[in-house]
Amino acid sequence: MAKRVLIDPVTRLEGHGKIDILLDDQGNVTQAYFQIPELRGFEKFCEGRPAEDMPQITSRICGVCPSAHHMGATKALDALFGVVPPAAARLIREVFYSLFMFEDHLLHFFFLGGPDFIVGPAAPKASRNILGVIDKVGLETGKKVIEIRKRCRELMAALGGKPIHPVLGLPGGVSKPMDRDLCRNLACFAKDAVAFAQFTLKAFFDLVWSNPEYRELVLSDIYQHRTYYLGMVDSENRVSFYDGPLRVVDPEGKEVLRFNAKDYLTVIAEQVESWSYIKFPYLRQVGWKGFTDGLDSGVFRVAPLARLNAAEGMATPLAQAEYQAMFAALGGKPAHHTLAIHWARLIEVLYAAEHLQELAADERILSPNIRNLDLQTPSEGIGIVEAPRGTLIHHYHTDEKGLIQRANLIVASQNNAAAMCLSIDKAAKALICNGQVNDGLLNQVEMAFRAYDPCFGCATHSLPGKMPLEIRFRDTGGQIRRRLIRDASGGERLLEYE
Repeated sequence: MAKRVLIDPVTRLEGHGKIDILLDDQGNVTQAYFQIPELRGFEKFCEGRPAEDMPQITSRICGVCPSAHHMGATKALDALFGVVPPAAARLIREVFYSLFMFEDHLLHFFFLGGPDFIVGPAAPKASRNILGVIDKVGLETGKKVIEIRKRCRELMAALGGKPIHPVLGLPGGVSKPMDRDLCRNLACFAKDAVAFAQFTLKAFFDLVWSNPEYRELVLSDIYQHRTYYLGMVDSENRVSFYDGPLRVVDPEGKEVLRFNAKDYLTVIAEQVESWSYIKFPYLRQVGWKGFTDGLDSGVFRVAPLARLNAAEGMATPLAQAEYQAMFAALGGKPAHHTLAIHWARLIEVLYAAEHLQELAADERILSPNIRNLDLQTPSEGIGIVEAPRGTLIHHYHTDEKGLIQRANLIVASQNNAAAMCLSIDKAAKALICNGQVNDGLLNQVEMAFRAYDPCFGCATHSLPGKMPLEIRFRDTGGQIRRRLIRDASGGERLLEYE
């Protein structure tokens, strides 16, 4: 009987990862490890560069979430140079960021996470993709998805120069004002975006929540963890993507911490493990107790459901109604159901669309005053935004010339790293018994991390020193002639073949 099941690579995520599942003699899971086998090291790449370059450099970390890094870096520059952007600049930034959140969340639901429910968790893997989704929901719906995302990205390009690597943010402001024609186009899009968000939520309700099998899966203990939750809120404790204090609630929903960006290091610490290139953030005041959940564990979660758990509501009326409906269906707050992150994500899509309507109607956005140039001598700056995948932190130290001396990036998927390991281990232990393994079961194990919509391209920062590595040398006929192996302890050995 097999003693090990390896899912390598895992699928439908950004970046690379693998799941190593270890079995005992009876074929039951003893441990499942979620490993991130790559190191990007962007923090080191940034050293010595002018701070003004950071919004462009860090947006290259990932082609899926460049706007989050761009905006986090831009806010860090505001703090670094001690400058407050004019009202129009802030509004323009929020427009761009709401467009990004709307488009990115839809990308995950229809392309990455949606196939697990719309097509089916045990469906043939060849159909668990966007083509399988279109086959289920119909070609016309597929066209609607493509069209609304296309219009969204066109607006992002009009504001930010280009949608994937924007050039919008500057310390103290933005690079381009909003004109009235663009504002009219934005208002027209926002109205359609609200309608599409409502359509998508209805599709989720009809296809997922109304399906008894899927509803049971969402509510199953297999995909539940009682953790702390962290998210950005506004002055009334409602969900905020762009700015505001950070709020932490415990597994019972009680507020235990509220802090500003400059104080994040007093709240968050990072654990390093030898078997992965990712760090594992945890709450300092609770401490690192290993990969476990509950009140005594410092493990916390970020991302859409965590934001809704950490907040006391949504800032727009339609999203607020959906917020209340979701928690009522899930049995109240906080909800610990990992798969319900998909539902929360769609509520945030609706909130982003409604917020775009509000921003387009604000006359201040048309002011030509888009930059405050009263820049101070730089030293240290911290910027935080809520990325689609959760709380994103950029922290820079510079010399007096503004050259980066140290950079620290705690990205959303990194904040969720410990929770994802917990989710995968629990799912594997519940689903794999007596050595019975098939593709459908393994996909349900992957669903435990996929709900978080992780991005490991930008979340790999730890360099513990030694990682298991195997290099194979093949001859021209493809036969292995030598293997160079390094085990987890750092020992190396060369195996030769005749």
